[in-house]
Amino acid sequence: MLQSALINVMVKAARRAGRSLARDLGEIEHLQVSLKGPADFVSKADKRAEQMLFEDLTKARPGYGFYGEEFGRREGTDKSHTWIVDPLDGTTNFLHGIPQFAISIALQREDTIIAAVIYNPANDELYTAERGKGAFMNDQRLRVAGRRQLHDCVIACGLPHIGRGNFTLALKEMAVLQPKVAGFRRFGAASLDLAQVASGRFDGYWERNLSAWDIAAGVLMIREAGGTVSEIDGGDLLTTGNVVCGNEYVHNELIRLLRPLK
Repeated sequence: MLQSALINVMVKAARRAGRSLARDLGEIEHLQVSLKGPADFVSKADKRAEQMLFEDLTKARPGYGFYGEEFGRREGTDKSHTWIVDPLDGTTNFLHGIPQFAISIALQREDTIIAAVIYNPANDELYTAERGKGAFMNDQRLRVAGRRQLHDCVIACGLPHIGRGNFTLALKEMAVLQPKVAGFRRFGAASLDLAQVASGRFDGYWERNLSAWDIAAGVLMIREAGGTVSEIDGGDLLTTGNVVCGNEYVHNELIRLLRPLK
């Protein structure tokens, strides 16, 4: 597949940072003797990967703004373009040596996401999307699943954890949806959950209280794969981080069931 110059820039940056994370993952098993050791190590891996991404993307597109999880917002001279980057989505998985994590890169022009890359260096799955040009995984065109009935669907989700999230609301949502679906999956990396809805592996996904860098790339991926993605309660998706997606039918049914619960 012939990729645009923009996607090539993003892929090259993701792969270089991914090699660093893959090496770091190999060290994790040696650090499990204490909590402080691996946690501190992962923090350094996170920051190192983001700095690599910043250097590569800024070199390729001087002047673009950069908004990353580790170092926050760095303004550029070009006010119309901003990179939105998560250098390590799925940090807890990474910390435990679980190979379900990703680098997520999105390019926002004004208020629109125009390009996206999600890369899991542990299994070398590379997801790419460009506005109006479709979504791909390792050069294979992606399409959301076609199932229309929730009872046939496997739905991915996120769950609150210590210090984050509304436990009461999450329990209500699970109680309402669980009897209506074929199964739930909770993998702990939002960008990959979105990418796997785009690929048709999951039929739908919802989660609350995410950050823009968790979902920006995945939002474009879903739309370019023919899916529907929105804010659960009708607000601005990248501001609230309350995401729900699937094909048109699954998305609408999830919205119908989730929205009245808040």
